[in-house]
Amino acid sequence: MSFPHNADLHCHSVVSDGTLTPEQLAARARANGVDLWSLTDHDEVGGQQRALEAARAEGLRYLTGVEVSVTFADETVHIVGLGFDHTDPRLAEGLADTRDGRGPRAVEMGEQLARVGIAGAYEGALRYVGNPRLISRTHFARFLVETGVCRDTAEVFRRYLVEGKPGYVPHRWARLGDAVRWITQSGGVAVIAHPARYDISPTVEYALFSEFKQHGGQAVEVITGSHTAAEAARYAAMAREFGLAASRGSDFHSPDESHTDLGQLPPLPADLTPVWTLLANRIH
Repeated sequence: MSFPHNADLHCHSVVSDGTLTPEQLAARARANGVDLWSLTDHDEVGGQQRALEAARAEGLRYLTGVEVSVTFADETVHIVGLGFDHTDPRLAEGLADTRDGRGPRAVEMGEQLARVGIAGAYEGALRYVGNPRLISRTHFARFLVETGVCRDTAEVFRRYLVEGKPGYVPHRWARLGDAVRWITQSGGVAVIAHPARYDISPTVEYALFSEFKQHGGQAVEVITGSHTAAEAARYAAMAREFGLAASRGSDFHSPDESHTDLGQLPPLPADLTPVWTLLANRIH
């Protein structure tokens, strides 16, 4: 396989909490010069066949993708899976179990917001959900911006949807080992997503990387839409220390909300192993 000059292996569609369809994302990726793409919706592979066909139509190389929600040390972290068999029933069952808690959690979020004077938030959030089983804080944030409660989604999260604020409801997601196993047993590679975003101590972070590697995880996102240059350098060093391959992805959700567009990322450090080299036979 020739070396891709612009891989973007992390983004979201209307199947989870993005605002564009898989087909629109494929066209946007192509227009932005992406030549290896992956759609990584949250806890859901329902958009994979559409994304694969859209990538083929746009002349893009494609890796199947998913972003699995994991609870580790009482914090939510995300594990991206790449290059797996998206029809694997064991993966589908695991993701379904992970999704099951979102509905009751969302109802409770709506009830908490109602207590502080924001009525109809649950029903309002549902208007933004392409897949009701995947309702999330992002959908509530869009409703609160639309109704003028907050100026933008960043303000929503600061004031309402983080721990200690009204509207925050914790959820127990998949276990780290289970998420890695679902991905690897279906032929894929597990990747720690945007590690700088987690509010964890250096000790817990080291434990996360150690346990991830022990469970069979093989890569970490070094270049992402949310990493600064210093953070990218830090996680490049972590990749070297733990013998992990490096991934690259914008985490694009929406033209109106995302700071980094599809494909608009700096290159990976030249001395790291790109994750796609581990998946050469899984690229469509």
